Amino acid sequence: MQPQEPAESAVNGQTRTLSTPSSAASTKSKSRPKKAPELPALERRNWLIHLHYIRKEYQICKEIIKLQLKETHSMCEYANYVQGLISRQEGKIQESLEQFQVCNILNPNSADNIKQMARSLFLLGRHRLAIEAYRQAETRSDAPDWEIYHNLGVCHTYLKEWEEAKDLLRQAIKENKHDETYVVLGKVHLYTSDIQGAVETYKEAVEHFPENPDLNTTLGLLYIQTGNHQAAFEHLGTALAFDPKNSKAILAAGSMMQSHQDYDVALSKYKQAAVNIPESPPLWNNIGMCFFGKKKYVASISCLKRANYLAPFDWKILYNLGLVHLTMQQYASAFHFLSASINLRPNRGQTFMLMAMALANLEDPDNATAAYEQAITLDVRDPAVPLNFAIFLSNERDVVGAARQLKDFEIRVGKLRQTPGLDADPDVLAAAGQLAANIGYTLSISIGTKEKEKEGKSSKQSEREKEAKARAKQAKSAMKQRQNLTDLINQ
Repeated sequence: MQPQEPAESAVNGQTRTLSTPSSAASTKSKSRPKKAPELPALERRNWLIHLHYIRKEYQICKEIIKLQLKETHSMCEYANYVQGLISRQEGKIQESLEQFQVCNILNPNSADNIKQMARSLFLLGRHRLAIEAYRQAETRSDAPDWEIYHNLGVCHTYLKEWEEAKDLLRQAIKENKHDETYVVLGKVHLYTSDIQGAVETYKEAVEHFPENPDLNTTLGLLYIQTGNHQAAFEHLGTALAFDPKNSKAILAAGSMMQSHQDYDVALSKYKQAAVNIPESPPLWNNIGMCFFGKKKYVASISCLKRANYLAPFDWKILYNLGLVHLTMQQYASAFHFLSASINLRPNRGQTFMLMAMALANLEDPDNATAAYEQAITLDVRDPAVPLNFAIFLSNERDVVGAARQLKDFEIRVGKLRQTPGLDADPDVLAAAGQLAANIGYTLSISIGTKEKEKEGKSSKQSEREKEAKARAKQAKSAMKQRQNLTDLINQ
């Protein structure tokens, strides 16, 4: 059968020509699916770019973006936008800024483009230009945006414009409450030494985010600074209840135990924290000082040396190492660590005092005198500084200089006692009394020595014993009277 011949069929010996019905042909043509409309060339691969970007398949995403930008002659806004985000994540901040500038040119009415430009400027450290960009984004946005106010507050914080930062951060909280904004506002209060304002900020944050362990931990630390230990325990306990492995909260709780000289409980807390943060310098510093409090000096030095290895430029660790070596009478090592601490923190008087003590024991009186004078200049509140200087001058047979330093000691103790509940350490007062007796100096302040305290305690005990004996006599006489009455009744 030829292709051009009509189809035939044989039925009962008869041949019949078959014709294709027109309705079947039309149905066949209708059943074909229509071809999907092609997307514009500028946006043809946006869905694919987005898919690979959210999957964090950045290399494939960059190749597709490169192809898309080549086809569109860099006129695709979304491709430039995602390229800027990827560049910023890779640390290429300047390239990301240029990409977002292209997006801003392609779509000058978009607030998101200008916000991303401002973010890149902020990361480049150009905070003033970032503020201007965020202000432009504020004018372009249809509704108030908390993110703009938050970032403006952060920029003003870096410029140390504290009042503007506070106002903008409060505006951000008013628009939408976020824990990040509360954290930044609390830090601004701390930068301005407004601890009470920081406490109020974190209290409000905890009210809105009660299950946030970081907020509870920070509030607990602030309560420790203000002396409210009960509230500090409550918030640190809340933080540990929601996050038992929160190392910051465990360290804070351990430091509270350590300040109350409960070293064993503090060490148990630090043991828990060491599982999660075994290379934390503050952790090993605190462990070392716990051992120092327990008078285990070798273990203390071992832990502090580890802390120093992890943070070689931390002046507190170096200061503690100098203190422990000084206690162990290793004066050369103490001088080494104390001088390193002074190089990092040269405005701390107590460090100069300890270094002067080490120099005095190393038989260098001239440098020890210079160190004591520097300590007196830097620290104008601690009574122990002029007292140690007076003891040193007395050992050097400079009685006049020792008396002068004792006079300074009296002035400092008097200022300290003006605050209710504060006084100098009893050991310091006892040492001052002994030194004054040795050099023939009369102190004008009252000094309660340990011997007087013992005498007072013994006198109180004797009075209590006398009272107890008198009560026993009264009880015996009362018993005799009762017995006599019972005898009379029985008769």
